[in-house]
Amino acid sequence: QVQLVESGGGLVKAGGSLRLSCAASVSNSAMGWFRQAPGKEREFVAAITWNGATTYYSESVKGRFTIFRAYPRTTVSLQMDSLKPEDTAVYYCAGGAVSTSPGDYSAWGQGTQVTVSS
Repeated sequence: QVQLVESGGGLVKAGGSLRLSCAASVSNSAMGWFRQAPGKEREFVAAITWNGATTYYSESVKGRFTIFRAYPRTTVSLQMDSLKPEDTAVYYCAGGAVSTSPGDYSAWGQGTQVTVSS
């Protein structure tokens, strides 16, 4: 069972930046980021293949967020720039797939809160 631990959430003003990181217990796992705002379903944000060669983004974050593998290869980060209040949510790291569907992932982190003030 892959274990995932997120870090890096916090409070930032609109237009600011944050970087989230996800440390996995295994290397070279395909991973994704999802988010869930109060009263809403969990939604896909970004995903990256096991080797980092291909990335995927939702339309709402494309051009503002970047998912990448950091050293060591067990860590996947999400650089979030030009943040908007509507980006406010709990962000979850997920492992084991490259998919926009939460049900395709086999492991989840505990979540980290991101709050963007206007």
